[in-house]
Amino acid sequence: MSDGLEDVVAARTVLSEVDGAAGRLIIRGYRLEELAGRTSFAEAAELMLDGFFPDLPSGEAFAAALSRSRVEVFAEVAALDGRLVSRSPVEAVRALMARLADGDDLATALRLLAAPAVFTPAVIRARRGLKPVAPDASLPHAADILRMMGGEAVAPAQAAALDAYLVTVCDHGLNASTFAARVVASTQAGLASAVLAGLSALKGPLHGGAPGPVIEMLDAIGEASNARPWLEAALQRGDRLMGFGHRIYRVRDPRADALKRAIGKLGTSSGRLAYAEAVEAAAIAILRERKPDRALQTNVEFYTALLLEALSFPPDSFTCVFAMGRTLGWIAHAQEQIAGGRLIRPQSVYVGPVPKQAA
Repeated sequence: MSDGLEDVVAARTVLSEVDGAAGRLIIRGYRLEELAGRTSFAEAAELMLDGFFPDLPSGEAFAAALSRSRVEVFAEVAALDGRLVSRSPVEAVRALMARLADGDDLATALRLLAAPAVFTPAVIRARRGLKPVAPDASLPHAADILRMMGGEAVAPAQAAALDAYLVTVCDHGLNASTFAARVVASTQAGLASAVLAGLSALKGPLHGGAPGPVIEMLDAIGEASNARPWLEAALQRGDRLMGFGHRIYRVRDPRADALKRAIGKLGTSSGRLAYAEAVEAAAIAILRERKPDRALQTNVEFYTALLLEALSFPPDSFTCVFAMGRTLGWIAHAQEQIAGGRLIRPQSVYVGPVPKQAA
């Protein structure tokens, strides 16, 4: 028995496969590199949801339906009061998402897919003392997200970079948040309940809550020449190097390369990227020296942090942006679980005290 359910098969899925030994991620029959940077988020969403909703539109009709859902959920931003704004962004977004009605139909799925894309910019602006910007249904998904956050139209390269990110993180096997979503979906509680379970799991620092500290690490190191002594001191203290190592991948995380390519296409972060590459090289070298028996390579968190920083998202909102993409995976997995009709109910092994037998 594995306490972390290691190597336990808990679901059969058509959605994604993570090959940790080969460093490969397949999403609905496509390698990640075939999708990220070449496919819009709306196109990826249509691909992921195909077969799970009988009334699923295609092409421009799907993108238009997603845009209308952004407009629809914006009404919930009115509930963003001072108490919510004072909380962490992910907690504020989660509270707003909890206002959405449960259901298992396409309309519910689209509202949930649109919600973090609309609520995250609103929360970011509210924390800056700014009014929220309403969605523009005429814009593509990623471009509208960035416009709602910054208050003005963005360059196509920026929207393309965010699209690449959202596609890259949309699904990743049976990770902790996806498993949580499938467990809740198996009870037939509804898609909103399943997505909220996924978001709550994603919030944890051992899952999606880690990209922000990558920026803190890079800022603390300061310059490339400080990388080795800073990293060695961190390991000496027993600290974890943020952005390195993964539970599944024994080689480099393919998502890291997809995001690195997206950053390179922005063209405005070359200095920061070169600095980060120097820190990355130093970290990998030190980890090989100190922990030669462990495969500790760059993971998705490292270049997630750099990409989202380049797009002006504050570090404390990074988990919310992760949720913009991963909500798609939660919805698809929830629908797949519901279609199977099986309640997830694993066994446990009791290791507590045994009652004494009566004399």
